[in-house]
Amino acid sequence: MKKLDRYLISSFIGPFILTFFVSVFILLMQFLWKYIDEMVGKGLEWSVIAELLFYAAVGLTPMAFPLATLLSSIMTFGSLGEDYELVAMKASGISLFRIMRPLIFVTVCLTCIAFYFSTSILPQTNLKFNSIMRSVQRQKPEMAVKEGVFSNDIDGYSIKVERKNQDTGMLYGLLIYNHSENQGNVSVTLADSGYLGISADKKAMVMTLFSGESGEEQDFRDNKRTKKYKYRRSYFSKQVMHIPITGFDFEKTNEDNLRNSFRMQNLSQLNYFNDSLQNDYSNRIRRFAMNLQYNKTIEAGLTELSYKEDSLRGRYKPFAYDTIASLDSAFAHLDTKNRVNVLNSAIREARRNKQVINQNTLELTSYKRSLNRYPMEMHRKFTWAIACLIFFFIGAPLGSIIRKGGIGLPIVVSILLFIAYYMVAISGEKFARDDVWKISNGMWFASAVFISFGIFLTYKAVTDSDLFSMDSQKKKLGDFFKKFSKSKGKTKT
Repeated sequence: MKKLDRYLISSFIGPFILTFFVSVFILLMQFLWKYIDEMVGKGLEWSVIAELLFYAAVGLTPMAFPLATLLSSIMTFGSLGEDYELVAMKASGISLFRIMRPLIFVTVCLTCIAFYFSTSILPQTNLKFNSIMRSVQRQKPEMAVKEGVFSNDIDGYSIKVERKNQDTGMLYGLLIYNHSENQGNVSVTLADSGYLGISADKKAMVMTLFSGESGEEQDFRDNKRTKKYKYRRSYFSKQVMHIPITGFDFEKTNEDNLRNSFRMQNLSQLNYFNDSLQNDYSNRIRRFAMNLQYNKTIEAGLTELSYKEDSLRGRYKPFAYDTIASLDSAFAHLDTKNRVNVLNSAIREARRNKQVINQNTLELTSYKRSLNRYPMEMHRKFTWAIACLIFFFIGAPLGSIIRKGGIGLPIVVSILLFIAYYMVAISGEKFARDDVWKISNGMWFASAVFISFGIFLTYKAVTDSDLFSMDSQKKKLGDFFKKFSKSKGKTKT
């Protein structure tokens, strides 16, 4: 290895290590803002909080790699440009690509490390973190309830609150569904306010509700047979519910119960679950299509199309008709009474199909959004690793152009660029999750945008562009106003 390569690598590694820990700390602030108020002062041991912070910091490492690469590359090449070392290298006949070559090798190694971290270490870290977090939420049940969304972390119950007081733990605007009988939403309770707690023996959760009402379907098992429904409604000023649950002592949740989540799986597991869920989704679509009313020929053809390709099964052959009748002419020959009967029958079938569609569309859409998380997580493991390489080809030429080292300006530029990348990535992920775009297009959208930006900056740096030079920009702005004033004078003349 030449002395120049060793010098460049040493100039890059030092800032990278420093900025890596700074990046982890900056990203960790998001976790602190979200959870620290609920954990500190709630009776949790500091060792538990420290363990949560450690796993949260490790989980943020894949995002810290690209940010640290961007920041350290801007600092390295900015310092080289500020001290005129880049000018001396170029004057000696060394091109910018030759200067970047050893650091490209280092960045490729960092990309491989980030990819290995995302595929092997991150799933286990997420598993440990969620195991502890679930245990904390079970010990402090009010932490499991989020504002404005349904929470199913309490066994047998689905709870939604409008808002909660972080200091007192009081919940307001409660909506509680009792699913302990596994019969759907047959029992519902609404309350103006209330709070959750743990009994003295720590064997049950106590729900104390104020100013509300309860509704329950009576004999719901027989209702499905008789189609006659009885409903009971009661009002209360105060109601106390005891829910027997074991494990309120702080014990880590069994990790095997969380392994099916997409964030706790490696690539092979994600691929396996994605295939299984895709098959299940196809079966749901098929059952949905079969519940609609068609004529016999369309129903038989649709059933055939819904099956997977199988060489051992014969293909569907439609009936051969001797004659083809016109529906309009057949309808015109009917008398008034039969026409009304036909129209009423068609309207009933159309209304039934509309009802089936409305009932299944929301469920299928929600299931598909959940299913999309598995292939999205597979792509995310690659995109955050490749982001290290992309940000190097942005930071290195940008540092050589602005020629400013140190901490101040590089940190500002790096954070702005990283926020822009994150916003573009989040937008692409949203389009992919909602099936507006293909999953691959949505997940790689930010990478494509910033690769183009990196190519542009690299070209400007190689050609010694004064893109960010204040003197150059002032000169261009002055030339523009001169031309504008001259053209305005000619127009008056």
